Amino acid sequence: MKTRLMTSTVAALAAVAFISSARAETTAQGIQAAQYKVEPGHTQVTFSLLHFGFTQYSGMFSGASGSLKIDPAHLVATKLTVSLPISSVATTSDVLTGELKEPDWFDAARYPTATFTSKSVTATDAGHATISGDLTLHGVTKPVVLQAQFVGAGVNPMDKAYTIGFQATGVIKRSEFGVSKYVPMVGDDVTLSIAGAFEKQN
Repeated sequence: MKTRLMTSTVAALAAVAFISSARAETTAQGIQAAQYKVEPGHTQVTFSLLHFGFTQYSGMFSGASGSLKIDPAHLVATKLTVSLPISSVATTSDVLTGELKEPDWFDAARYPTATFTSKSVTATDAGHATISGDLTLHGVTKPVVLQAQFVGAGVNPMDKAYTIGFQATGVIKRSEFGVSKYVPMVGDDVTLSIAGAFEKQN
């Protein structure tokens, strides 16, 4: 009985090790070294912050544009630039969505675009990396750190474009970018969650 149990345990551990190794290899080989552009239809930036101590309230930006140059064999040389139109901001409240575009908040007429430009990319483990860069928002540029995870790569069956995708998260203080209305009643810390899709350029 003990021998059978030990054999099963060893087999299970071996299977886990094999699967982990296979996933790491897939991650390492799953990205083609190339120049990519943002695929705006499936790239989203959501933000959430504490609302009067009651809820974590969320909104979203869309319509992204930008480029990504990446070679998984030389990840440190990665270059990423993404821009978002501030007018794309959306929430579940039509009134709030309109207010966020006004001068007291993002002032979309004066500052129509938010831009993130990477300065360094460091692999942390298989499929994960830390991206440090500059975020320009509301006319202010500040350093931001994002934690990114590789999601997948392959040919999109709809448009036949070779596509790679990532999920990234980060936290900023909105007051540092001059968007301080209702702080601290409405939270200063803003959590960003980014779904990024990129299409290979021929």
